[in-house]
Amino acid sequence: MSLTRRQTAAAFLALPLALAAAPAFARGGPGGGGGGHRARTLHLAGDSTAAQKYADAAPETGWGMALPFFLGEHLAVANHAVNGRSSRSFVDEGRLTALLDGVRPGDLVLVQFGHNDEKTEDPARGTDPWTTYQEYLRLYLKGARERRARPVLITPVERRRFADDGTARPTHGEYPAAMRALAAEEGVPVLDVQALSLARWQELGPDGTELLFNWLEPGASPNYPDGRQDNTHFRPAGAVAVARMTARALLEARVLAPRDVRGLDAHVPESRITWPQPA
Repeated sequence: MSLTRRQTAAAFLALPLALAAAPAFARGGPGGGGGGHRARTLHLAGDSTAAQKYADAAPETGWGMALPFFLGEHLAVANHAVNGRSSRSFVDEGRLTALLDGVRPGDLVLVQFGHNDEKTEDPARGTDPWTTYQEYLRLYLKGARERRARPVLITPVERRRFADDGTARPTHGEYPAAMRALAAEEGVPVLDVQALSLARWQELGPDGTELLFNWLEPGASPNYPDGRQDNTHFRPAGAVAVARMTARALLEARVLAPRDVRGLDAHVPESRITWPQPA
C-alpha cells in the first residue's frame, strides 16, 4: 500500500484545515529556537480523543491539547489529530501527507488510532486489526523514516466502561495487540496507553472517572444544555491525565530524555486549558 496521487492532491486541500486544527506550541529554551537551532517537534496523528477542541465544544478536551504542559520548552507539538478519523481515513483524506510535509529530521511522529478503525461497518474508516490496520499504520512508519524522524505508536486510550462489579473493561478488541505486534516487528517504540489508561480507570472506579470524561449535568455548560454522558471524550482533567501518562511513557521508553520532560508529578490547573474560537 502506498500514498496515491489522489491522496497527495487531497493533502493540498487538507493542508489549511490541518494547520488550523493543529497549532504547534513552540517554546524557546535551552537547545530550542534560539541560536539558530530549530525546536524539535512532536507531530501527532490521531482522532477526537487527542484533537484540538474549540469553544463550541468546551469543556471537551483532547489530550493533545495538554501534552505541551509536560514537555520541555525546547519541544513543540503539532497536533494534527482530527475528530472521527481512523488510520485509514486520515491517510485517504490526505492528512498524513499534510503532516509529513512539516516533518524534519530528528522530529517525532506519534500515531494513535483505533476508536474509529473499530467501526468496520463504515468502509471509509473501518479496518481489520491484523491486516488493513497494520498496513495503514506502516504508511506512518514509512513516512516518518523517509524524513529521518522517529515514529512512535500509541495504543488507543480506553473508554470509560465498567462491569457490574466495578471492573474496568477493555473496549478496543484486538487493535491494541495488533499495534503492539506491529511495533515489535518493525522495531519501533510503542506506548501502551490502552493498558495504562485501563489500569488508571480501575484505580479511580466508576465515580472517579466521571470527573475525567465529558459527563455534565443539565445546565452545566451552554454547549450541552441538556447535559452529557460521554464515555469516550475527556474534560480538562482527563486530557491532562492522559497527556501526563503519555509523556511519562515517552520518558520510560527512552524516546525522550529527562531534560525533554517536566512537571510529570505537578498539579495542572484546569484553567490552563483554553479553547479557541472555531476558524
